[in-house]
Amino acid sequence: MRYLIACMILALGVLFSRCTPDGSQGKEFEDRNILWFDATANFDRFCDKDSILFYLQKSKDVGITDVVIDVKPITGEVLYPSKIAPVMTSWGKSNVVKDTTWDMLAFFIEEGHKLGLKVHASTNVFVAGHNFFDRGVVYADSLKAKWQTLSYLPQGLTPISAQKNKYSTMLNPALPEVQGYQLSILKELVAMYPKLDGIILDRVRFDDLNADFSLASKEIFESYIGKTVENYPNDIFYFEEAKRKEGPLYKDWLEWRAKVIHDFVYTARQELKSINPDIVFGDYTGSWYPLYFDVGVNFASKEYDPDKEFDWATPKYKDYGYAEALDLFTTGNYYFEVEKSELLAQADTTEKTLESGLVVKKEDWYTVEGAAELVNRVTMGKTPVYAGLYVEQYKDQPEQFVKALQMCRKKSQGSMIFDIVHIINYGWWDQVKAGLED
Repeated sequence: MRYLIACMILALGVLFSRCTPDGSQGKEFEDRNILWFDATANFDRFCDKDSILFYLQKSKDVGITDVVIDVKPITGEVLYPSKIAPVMTSWGKSNVVKDTTWDMLAFFIEEGHKLGLKVHASTNVFVAGHNFFDRGVVYADSLKAKWQTLSYLPQGLTPISAQKNKYSTMLNPALPEVQGYQLSILKELVAMYPKLDGIILDRVRFDDLNADFSLASKEIFESYIGKTVENYPNDIFYFEEAKRKEGPLYKDWLEWRAKVIHDFVYTARQELKSINPDIVFGDYTGSWYPLYFDVGVNFASKEYDPDKEFDWATPKYKDYGYAEALDLFTTGNYYFEVEKSELLAQADTTEKTLESGLVVKKEDWYTVEGAAELVNRVTMGKTPVYAGLYVEQYKDQPEQFVKALQMCRKKSQGSMIFDIVHIINYGWWDQVKAGLED
């Protein structure tokens, strides 16, 4: 009896201590265990109704509560009958051609709901091509090809479609025409599927620190700071023997980029909620907040001030946090090490160089546990956080995967698993079930 009373008190304490996404008290965030269905990796499965039914049932059986169906991969094509974006009817070397007489997403929603699953759609926003295959909107539409991001590299200004070491042909998020086009797709999607539980944005960001350095970005930035940039792009940063050096406007530039993404997120929320007030408005980002200025994103709460902790932030940078805009936030805690103690035990805890040239020292947040703690600290309870795993990082290490999944649930509101294709390929359904058991 005492145990029952204690549990009731604990439950009430959790209920009244949590915050809603707008920061108000009194609403409990939903516990979710989320499984992602990538569009291209699972394209053939999406084309078969029996396959969809089978994997939805498997997901339900192992404890998944929510599925995320990727309906707009990085090519900019979509997997539903859009009148705006081109429809993907085939992918890769497979001979499978999508039967467009039935609606894949509508089928996912209907059958998922029968099983008691929540069904979300994800879209890759500021990207429109696959550089490895020269495929997608940027490659097929000469007008939209002008929207691709222009990177400032040691060798000079380079369109991203010419950077074949990158698979995502990212767009310039600062362009009004890019934002308008992507918003039109999101609005169409929400309007077409009123029974859809949620929409989760992905790649709502700049490509990296080297983007975007087009003349259009220069003009928009100048409007933001209220003066002309006399020496562009060197007033932002410049290179000496391939090493980046900060210019006088570097931090202002970082601040402006964060504002671009912040404003889009809030606009998207408002537009989509005006169509369906009940839609869950979500976002995916990486969990490495100390480095996320690299892509122009501040996913923290407006009440968290990074200027007090990081030398790249300005006093105004906190104004462009957008945690308060989200009903659901899932992050990539994409590290093999689960506990912080595992990192300390490593011989190699030195530096890691990112694609953009940033150098990071491996710290506590370079683990599943530390990353979850960090994200919850900077979002400050303004949105429910679901720590996510990249399954392929645990290949041949199923015990570590189970441990990581348990840590996600311990340190956040639930979990997110990317992607079902790896669970299928590794046969890890029992491991998922073990990781999700209380």
